[in-house]
Amino acid sequence: MSESISEQTFDSSEFRRALGAFVTGVTVVTAVQPDGSPRGFTANSFTSVSLDPPLILVCIAKTASSHGVFAATDYFAVSVLAEDQKPVSGVFASRSPDKFAQVAWRARTTGAPVIDGASAGFDCSTYQVVDAGDHIILIGRVVDFFHSNASPLGYCRGAYVNFSLSQEALAATGARTQVGAILEHRDGLLLLETKDGLQLPSGIKLEPETDAGSLRGVLRKLGLSAHLDFIFAVFESGSGPSASVHVYYRGRVGSSAAAMMDRTIRIVPLPQIPWDELCDDAVRAMLQRYVRERSEDAFGIYVGDSEAGTVQTLAQSR
Repeated sequence: MSESISEQTFDSSEFRRALGAFVTGVTVVTAVQPDGSPRGFTANSFTSVSLDPPLILVCIAKTASSHGVFAATDYFAVSVLAEDQKPVSGVFASRSPDKFAQVAWRARTTGAPVIDGASAGFDCSTYQVVDAGDHIILIGRVVDFFHSNASPLGYCRGAYVNFSLSQEALAATGARTQVGAILEHRDGLLLLETKDGLQLPSGIKLEPETDAGSLRGVLRKLGLSAHLDFIFAVFESGSGPSASVHVYYRGRVGSSAAAMMDRTIRIVPLPQIPWDELCDDAVRAMLQRYVRERSEDAFGIYVGDSEAGTVQTLAQSR
């Protein structure tokens, strides 16, 4: 016989901190008011709902000044901010009366404003408004959308999170750069056979794909289609003129049957990585950390040199 579970009284501030452990994107939600003027606010309570029909949702506090506008609107848009758009997030999180005069935007299919330079955008007709405690859930049916290669802006535990590292910033250090990737295939980790042993795919920079020396160029030559998620490690090696900076992303790879027949490619299950065949000690240590954090589903970012450094969480509490 099942027993009823009694409701507990939560400390609202602690509950908010617990929810803050979930890394989210940062969006700007917009609509056009009855008088024809635009209205918008910053939100991280955004998620997909359905593919068929295409539905997304955002949550709006009933205490928000824009609650009435969005509860009654027939159309709205959600712009997923890129990592260089922290100022845009700040503008729409403020009480500034001229928010739309401070950012570049345009109207798409429904007429709702969409922020220029966003990582992605969804133009919606209102599908349903659900009452949910001290919020409403605004569900939109997507009628138009776009996305770009811009890395999204993240938010976790009261801090913004950048999921990529500027190659321009690395170039400014004057050091040589190696950009590599830890890529998981459905059957395991992707490694490359070389005359010196196994190694991860890497290049002297990230892009463009047309440059054979870049990471994207190397992957293209191998016939591999990779999605790079986040940076996993940044470390230095050597000193003086021979110093170099190593940046490794983690991500996923899909490939054609032809690519998998390339003799330089090896797909190895994570528990079966042949550690003694890896040709670089720093890469070996990095992959051992990757396997450990992968099993715990708790990734950090290593910053240091090839011998010592620290693993930093994606964001720290303020």
